[in-house]
Amino acid sequence: MILFFGTKPGKKETKALTHVTCPYCNQTGTLTAVEQPNYAHLFWIPIFNINNVQYAECSHCKKVYYKEEFTPEMEQTLSK
Repeated sequence: MILFFGTKPGKKETKALTHVTCPYCNQTGTLTAVEQPNYAHLFWIPIFNINNVQYAECSHCKKVYYKEEFTPEMEQTLSK
């Protein structure tokens, strides 16, 4: 019997951080937060969520901030 098991990324969810300032270029309203789940699947059917990847990207300077690098201002805006 052959089993097809693996991982596959889920649908990205984006949120504009309109009143947050980028720590690198000091531009306000240029950050976009992205959250994407990663699923374990069996026969291409998602079974359970393995982890969620979260990051924010500045559209002005293209700097990427991963979850560990979020400022308190970013965290507060995302929790709303």
